[in-house]
Amino acid sequence: MAITDVDAFAHLTDADIESLAVELDSIRQDIEDSLGARDARYIRRTIAAQRGLEIAGRLILTASSKRSAWWAGTVTLGVAKIIENMEIGHNVMHGQWDWMNDPEIHSSSWEWDMSGASKHWRFTHNFMHHKYTNILGMDDDVGYGVIRVTRDQRWKPFNLYGNLLFNTLLAIGFEWGVGLQHLELGKIWKGRDDRKATLIRVREFGAKAGRQLLKDYVAFPALTSLSPGATYRSTATANAIANVIRNVWANAVIFCGHFPDGAEKFTKTDMVGESKGQWYLRQMLGSANIDGSRAMDFMTGNLSYQIEHHLYPDLPSNRLAEISVRVRQVCDKYDLPYTSGPFVVQYAKTWRTIAKLSLPDKYLRDTVDDAPETRSERMFDELGKEPRRGLKSAIAAVRAKRREKRIAKAA
Repeated sequence: MAITDVDAFAHLTDADIESLAVELDSIRQDIEDSLGARDARYIRRTIAAQRGLEIAGRLILTASSKRSAWWAGTVTLGVAKIIENMEIGHNVMHGQWDWMNDPEIHSSSWEWDMSGASKHWRFTHNFMHHKYTNILGMDDDVGYGVIRVTRDQRWKPFNLYGNLLFNTLLAIGFEWGVGLQHLELGKIWKGRDDRKATLIRVREFGAKAGRQLLKDYVAFPALTSLSPGATYRSTATANAIANVIRNVWANAVIFCGHFPDGAEKFTKTDMVGESKGQWYLRQMLGSANIDGSRAMDFMTGNLSYQIEHHLYPDLPSNRLAEISVRVRQVCDKYDLPYTSGPFVVQYAKTWRTIAKLSLPDKYLRDTVDDAPETRSERMFDELGKEPRRGLKSAIAAVRAKRREKRIAKAA
C-alpha cells in the first residue's frame, strides 16, 4: 500500500539523507541571497499586466454585442483570472514576496479573486497540505474527501460512478471546492466539529463568497448593461464561463502535480520523528512536474515546477526554473526519480487513475504495492538480495523483472 518507510523506499542511508538536506538547504540560501530588484520588478509587472488584461476583457464585453467580441472578452477575462489565481494569488499568499515588505503584495493582506477566504486557504494549503504532503489521513488534498486516488482509500460503491462524476464537478467548480474545504463538512455532518469555531468559519466563508457573487453576477453585469453593446445576462454569463475556465485550468495543474504516476503516497507512521532531510525527500517523491514552455510555466503559476515548489514553497515562483536545474542534479547524484512529463500526458494519467480506482481492487491488475498510483517499499521484495542500488535504478530493475515474467508467461 502507501509508503510506510520513506528511507527504505528511497534506498538512502541516514548519512545520505542528511547530506541531501545540506545540499537542498544550500540551494535555498543561494536563492535567498540573490533576491532583489529584478524579482520585485517581475511581480509588480505581472500584477500590472494581469489587471490590464482584466480591464481589457471587461471593456471588450462592454463595447460590442458581436458574438466574436463576446468570446474574445470572455476568454481574455478567463486568462486574467488564471494569472491572478495561479501566478499571483497562490504565490503571494505563500509568502514568496513577503521579503519585499510591500503591504499590498504580502501574504497577510492579499485577498484573491476566488470564493474562498484567503485566510482559510493559507491554513488548509500552506500548513496542512505542504507540511503533510500526500500523507493519508493528514493531507485532505489526497482525493479532497470525495475522489478515490489511491488503493489505500477503501473502495465504496459510490466510487463506481462518483469518481469520474465528482472529479468533473470539482474541476468545474474548483473555487467552491477550495473554499468549502476549510469548513470540514465531513466533521460537521458527523457532529465531530467545534461548533463555535465552525460558525466563525462559515460566517467568514459566507462573507467572502457573497462578495464574489455580488461582484461577478450583480455589480459588473449591472454596470455593463448600461452599454448598448452588452446586456446584464451576457456579462453574467461571460463571468460564469471565465470562472469555469479558471477553475478547470487550476484543477488540472494541481492534479498534474500530485496524482500522475510517480507521485507517491505516505502513511502517518512515516512522519513520526521526520527529519528535515526526510521531509525534503517526501516532497520530492510526492510531487510531479509538467514539461513545457515558459508560457506554460507562467500560466501554471510556475507550478509546472511542483517538485521545486514543494521543496521551497516560499521562494519566488520566477526562480523555480533555475532551481529545477540544480534539483535535477541532486536527484541524479542520489539516484532518485524526477517525475515530469508533458501536460497532456500527466493530466491523462490522473484521469486514468481516477477511472481505474472507481473499480474494486479485485478488478485491478497491479499489486497494491506496485501500481502506477500506489507504491511502497515492499515493491522491491522480489529483488531479493541483489546488490544495493538507488531508488531510480531499483524501480527500473523491478520493472525489468515484471517484463521478463510477462514475456515468459506469454511464451
